[in-house]
Amino acid sequence: MRAFVITGPGKAEVLAVDEPAAGPGEVVVDVSRAGVCGTDVEFFTGEMAYLHTGEAAYPVRIGHEWCGTVSAVGAGVDPAWAGRRVTGDTMLGCGRCARCGSGRQHLCADRYEIGIRNGWPGALATQLAVPVRALHSLPFLDETLGALVEPGGNALRAVQAADLAPGSRVLITGPGTIGLMAAQFALSQGAEVHLLGLHLDFARSVGFTNAWTAADLPELPFDAVIDTSNSAALPALAIDRVEPGGRVVFIGIAGEPSLVDTRRIALQDLTVVGILGGSGGLAETISRYASGAVDPRPLVAATVGLDDAVAVLSGDRSWGPAPKIHIDPRR
Repeated sequence: MRAFVITGPGKAEVLAVDEPAAGPGEVVVDVSRAGVCGTDVEFFTGEMAYLHTGEAAYPVRIGHEWCGTVSAVGAGVDPAWAGRRVTGDTMLGCGRCARCGSGRQHLCADRYEIGIRNGWPGALATQLAVPVRALHSLPFLDETLGALVEPGGNALRAVQAADLAPGSRVLITGPGTIGLMAAQFALSQGAEVHLLGLHLDFARSVGFTNAWTAADLPELPFDAVIDTSNSAALPALAIDRVEPGGRVVFIGIAGEPSLVDTRRIALQDLTVVGILGGSGGLAETISRYASGAVDPRPLVAATVGLDDAVAVLSGDRSWGPAPKIHIDPRR
């Protein structure tokens, strides 16, 4: 089958690789759509932290935001999965440790991350092998929404951690895909949403009028701040701008350590939460999409083929201003 393979920093190509087989407890999915995100870009540039800790190594087959149809089932898998349209969790825990046993497989020390960690091949390929326990059915969602479930799970978990009530005022820093999805989820819950970023034209074009730069951010009391950016400076700003007793959620990851004055956290009685991955938020994300409460499809600029993946990872924005590009591996 055809698969997109990153062989080193700035080096990648579409190669013919062996088709996956469905092992015990696994299925094979015919991939119909896969998203590209900042993590994938970091693998392409060589900046991805796992490359430097030994948790990932070239060659890498990326792709962890995906949907498709189950085409084969392995031993011990209910045959009814065959033919179902599905997406799945990126985080694949060992299933044996205390973290997995308590539902925190995304924190398992021995976890695989599809297309990211410990060599599990990703979805920028015609087919993908996945443990059946990671699957979620997609009975009512089109392919674009299906491939937006994984990033949506991240955004939803961040909004849930912010504990917003109707009328709460939330500041979301970094209006990329996760930031804009978080804004959509927060708005659907009745929050007053403000965005902080550098490039705001697209955010305003999809209805977020409270979009500010650091120079014009108004002096408003924010009940919560969600940092989805990759800026090392914005975590400190989040701590500074949230109301005493408020909540700060960190889901963005900077390329260098962020400096935060923990005295301010204690003296303002703040709750600070970190979010890793969409695990635990996928089912609810599917439900919100299916109901129409949240529709992130305008965030996808285009769907292209595998041969365009290098251009996407290199930052080509010729497809439009929306932040997300999808890839159809069948093209």
